[in-house]
Amino acid sequence: MDIKNFEKAEYFVNRELSWLKFDDRVLSEARDKSIPLFERLKFLSITSSNLDEFFMVRVASLKDQVHAGYEKPDIAGMTPREQLKEISAQTHELVHVQYNTFNRSLLPAMEKVGLYMISEHENLSDAQKKFVDRYFEDNVYPVLTPMAMDSSRPFPLIRNKTLNIGALISKKDMKKGKEVLVFATVQVPSVLPRLIQIPSAKAGETSVILLEEIIERNIDKLFLSYDVVCAHPYRIMRNADLTIDEDEAEDLLVEIQKQLKKRQWGEVIRLEAEEKMDKRLLKILKTEFDIKDEDIFPINGPLDLTMLMKIYGLDGFEKYKTPKYTPAPVPAFQNDKDIFQVIREGDVFLHHPYMSFDPVVNFVRQAAKDPDVLAIKQTLYRVSGNSPIIAALALAAENGKQVSVLVELKARFDEENNIVWAKMLEKAGCHVIYGLVGLKTHSKITLVVRREETGIRRYVHLATGNYNDSTAKLYTDCGIFTCDERFGEDATAVFNMLSGYSEPKRWNKLIVAPIWMKNRFLKLIEREAEYAKQGIPAHIMGKMNSLCDPVIMAALCYASSCGVKVDLLVRGICCLKVGIEGVSENIQVRSIVGDFLEHSRIFYFSNGGSEEIYMGSADWMPRNLDRRVEIVFPVEDEEIKKEIIHILDLEFKDNVKAHILQPDGTYIKQDKRGKTLINSQMEFCWEAVEKAARKKEMKEKTRVFIPAEPAADPE
Repeated sequence: MDIKNFEKAEYFVNRELSWLKFDDRVLSEARDKSIPLFERLKFLSITSSNLDEFFMVRVASLKDQVHAGYEKPDIAGMTPREQLKEISAQTHELVHVQYNTFNRSLLPAMEKVGLYMISEHENLSDAQKKFVDRYFEDNVYPVLTPMAMDSSRPFPLIRNKTLNIGALISKKDMKKGKEVLVFATVQVPSVLPRLIQIPSAKAGETSVILLEEIIERNIDKLFLSYDVVCAHPYRIMRNADLTIDEDEAEDLLVEIQKQLKKRQWGEVIRLEAEEKMDKRLLKILKTEFDIKDEDIFPINGPLDLTMLMKIYGLDGFEKYKTPKYTPAPVPAFQNDKDIFQVIREGDVFLHHPYMSFDPVVNFVRQAAKDPDVLAIKQTLYRVSGNSPIIAALALAAENGKQVSVLVELKARFDEENNIVWAKMLEKAGCHVIYGLVGLKTHSKITLVVRREETGIRRYVHLATGNYNDSTAKLYTDCGIFTCDERFGEDATAVFNMLSGYSEPKRWNKLIVAPIWMKNRFLKLIEREAEYAKQGIPAHIMGKMNSLCDPVIMAALCYASSCGVKVDLLVRGICCLKVGIEGVSENIQVRSIVGDFLEHSRIFYFSNGGSEEIYMGSADWMPRNLDRRVEIVFPVEDEEIKKEIIHILDLEFKDNVKAHILQPDGTYIKQDKRGKTLINSQMEFCWEAVEKAARKKEMKEKTRVFIPAEPAADPE
């Protein structure tokens, strides 16, 4: 397969600019008036948290490249400096639209439903002023630490992502007979709620105010011998990308703990400041943070809109939210059978969050208690704060089972959490592995080794998502339980590779990165191209979080040029341009942004009629294919194959939440006029509930119609 002609910069889009298009799609949900009001608030909050992480990691990385003099163009032909310039322009526009949406659309809509957010303390009624001042005295004042800057006190450390109030305070210099301005700052304490409910003017209304407004109103009480000239909130973003030399680090856990502390004083890469901030105050911040104008964001409204999640959580507004969905039971486990017996009877497919995550937790729990289970091995990337899986693994070790757990310490922004879990598991007697040097272990696999009458049997769970019972209710993911010996052998080989660096000579079924996966995908794509050349219908479908691997994209363009139909569901980054004649005219890309976060990775190849389907943990990105331990596995069961094809088909029919990529790089939603509305996520909810109900009904009927035991044989 010669793909060199398909690696031209004009066929690709810059990764970071493509990501900004994704955040813009999330923002478009906040602007969609057909969506319940409080869901729109949630989407606006998500755009802000997305943007924070984008700056701390991606923009920070580009700035590091510029500082290092790195000028190599990316796949779209842009240098790091050019990327930063364009990112700045597009991000300023994105933030402008964010606050327009908040001020002009969401705030008035909130007031119409009886929710008033006091954005300026000057607008408080007398009764509210009294309440707010008392709240400050009783709850806020004791926690605050005002800090001034002068010749004896240097500029204080301002922590990453914290909300602060900067002030200019003045005092008359008696010797010189003139007023002297001094910079002061106070951190808005994160230990207190940012959203405070206050008395309302009318019965039936809800009024709230932000903590920073309460502090600003009472800031003179923090500087009693000074006059407060001005006070305005500000917030900074620091470079939070960890740089760890694993070869030099004697203890990876200790090294990561050190690096986590450095996040608090990394380079300032973004400053958000109230739009009406006094220019003298802004100049001090700009100088002290050593930040350029293009990295300063004047904000027309409350800083850090992630606080809208707190508004979303307010009681009394349920009719303005999408009703919460309760995951349906997994039909295969709606019985009184032992979980291992169910898996022995056939592979079991799980589709979260439509189906419950409970069987995954129960799989580990039962293995921990089962006297016939000899060993449990599992990879953990991100787990919940009070993880039942961690508790089950600890119990298994205490019960004398061989427990091996790979805890990925380099899971970004979960490093601290994972260090805590790793130490706890070690204390319980588990063998904890911290991953391979230079590689993140992102694969999702659990192996249970059980002694049975027929000998040792291995039970395996393979998945597209993390072992996190919290995100399993929010992220769409797929998983399979199997006790197929070929998968069991491969699972054992994976854990031996992770713990002992032993590479197996061959794999039965699993496709593992970073060594084997990319070539396998390229061969599967090439095979479809060969079918198309022979006039045989050829079709590739791929569902993933991101698509930016240049070799894979070039291969897809080659396949498209041969006549292969390529349908892609890419939630986030997509660096591939569509609709280029002779190159990507047979490629369709769509992105679904809905109530759940699309997270599963599914790959379909028509294979001349003998369809092949793979699922796993890897996106088509260089980091997943070249720098991570990832697992993709084939789906062998024919009934499960049909279910997965149905999932893909329904998502490609979605005309409510799907955004379709255009040749000019924009994303648009379909014109729905005259069409049956299909919201794939809602359809999956209904289907899961229906299947569970049918299974329950069958179970009840079976109980009712159990035949009586035959009479004893008279002879």
